[in-house]
Amino acid sequence: MHPSRHRPPPPGQPTRLGRARRHAGFSLVEMAVVLVIVGLMIGGLLAPLSAQIEQRRTGETQRALDDAKEALIGFALLNGYLPCPAVSPSNGLEDRSGHLCTDNKRQGYLPWATLGLPKLDSWNHLYRYSVTPAFTNSAAYFTLRTARDITVNTRDSAGTLLAATAPNDIPAVIMSHGKNGAGATSNAGILVTATSASNVDEQANAGGDGTVFVSRIGSASVAAPGGEFDDMVAWISPTILYNRMVNAQRLP
Repeated sequence: MHPSRHRPPPPGQPTRLGRARRHAGFSLVEMAVVLVIVGLMIGGLLAPLSAQIEQRRTGETQRALDDAKEALIGFALLNGYLPCPAVSPSNGLEDRSGHLCTDNKRQGYLPWATLGLPKLDSWNHLYRYSVTPAFTNSAAYFTLRTARDITVNTRDSAGTLLAATAPNDIPAVIMSHGKNGAGATSNAGILVTATSASNVDEQANAGGDGTVFVSRIGSASVAAPGGEFDDMVAWISPTILYNRMVNAQRLP
């Protein structure tokens, strides 16, 4: 064998193995750079995607609330009164005993089974429902001129709490507790407790007696007047209900 084949490289010149290792090292660095760039790109895409998903869920829940309003009006046109809240988180029939709601129940869950509606909002929480008791009495055909007792408030641009409806003017309210679910009930019947002490408007919606609600623009800021807020509140307009009842000849 020719002796030059075993001749060592000149001093300072890398061996074949060293050159191979150096090239392999460059490849790993390049791969790391590529992975970092790909990670940044994916991270940049995930944020808008997450926002789009939440926007879709919000839109679906809003449509469900609109459907619930129509279903409640349809129930009133058919029966002459509004349904009672549901029996329980697992039983979506209205909780009625004779002509009245059981134990004079005025708030609870939307009676989804009675109305033929979906049980849960887009975040898998039950819809809240509050109804003026006089409107659920099936023995006394309700009059829309009296007996309404629900008020909905809002906040102006300065954060001041003010009326969104006339006082004691709303027959019924339907509500989703939104993404954070503060005060909502899960499909398994578990209460979702608030994780913040600053969301006072959400706490008012969740812990009130069913006669006063807050409906305002959502916010994730703890510094916003009323705190964080993502509740979605809908209500039956007495004027629209009255008009529908008259047109259906259910009221004079």
